[in-house]
Amino acid sequence: MERTADPAGPVVVAVLTYRRPEVLTRLLPELARQARLLGAGTRVLVVDNDPDASARPAVERLAIPEAEYVHEPRPGIAAGRNAALEAATGADVLVFIDDDETPDEDWLATMVAAHRRLRGAAVVGPVLRIHETEPAAWVRWARVFDRRRMATGTPMEAAGSGNLLLDLAHVRRHGLRFADALGLSGGSDHLFTKELRRAGGAIYWCDEAVVREHVPASRLTGRWTMRRGYRSGGTSVLVDLMLARTRREELSVRARALVAGAARVVVGAARALLGVVTRNPEHHGRGAWTLARGAGILGGAVGHTVVEYRRP
Repeated sequence: MERTADPAGPVVVAVLTYRRPEVLTRLLPELARQARLLGAGTRVLVVDNDPDASARPAVERLAIPEAEYVHEPRPGIAAGRNAALEAATGADVLVFIDDDETPDEDWLATMVAAHRRLRGAAVVGPVLRIHETEPAAWVRWARVFDRRRMATGTPMEAAGSGNLLLDLAHVRRHGLRFADALGLSGGSDHLFTKELRRAGGAIYWCDEAVVREHVPASRLTGRWTMRRGYRSGGTSVLVDLMLARTRREELSVRARALVAGAARVVVGAARALLGVVTRNPEHHGRGAWTLARGAGILGGAVGHTVVEYRRP
């Protein structure tokens, strides 16, 4: 496993945003405070993925010295992540956080300290959810927003970008970028981190570096839960297909997905039906999630993807 050099250089924190300028008023001052505490030229990048540059006025009104504005009008979350990579010139470390998240007060220092101690290619931390409203019992049992917790230093095979630190020396050395092909469907962060692992980089968990995601009521419905399960299953297959090096590997991925997806659909449908009949929300929720994810895996095997980040 490739080990990075001592990562003691400048740090950049990147927050990607799309048409939510109001949340920056809350988030940016806290990121700037943590950047000042960390010192060593730490700066904050606001990457605005809105073609209309709706975040620019909010950033300018705040007038935070540590904050820089980057406009990336090309659609897709992958384009925004790549814009952050390109703008992090002179930095050794890039830390991603989403605009709908709030970091704990020592989040940034904890992430950087873990990286300096573990010296891997990436560090990922927990994203805890704060629900705007209480979802239905079966939606809760679907556990779409549940995230496991692990001991700090646990190796990871892949990670999302909602609370992710990247060692830029490793990224640059291997020419890694987020796949534009996944910009609107999602999954470019999982593909990126799997490619990082394939290039010999270690990804470590840091359980103390916590951010909290604010989940709106629109994402706590049964319809959104099922759509998310479908998209999650399909994206997992798409990522594996993009990692396949040969036609034979690609066919193997599709075959395994067809079998696994069909099995999940059958088992999930049976359990969900049992839950409805017996009014058991655990069976209902876990079965519905298994069914939706299985259907997504089947869809991914035959080339169907969901456009998660659809633009008007």
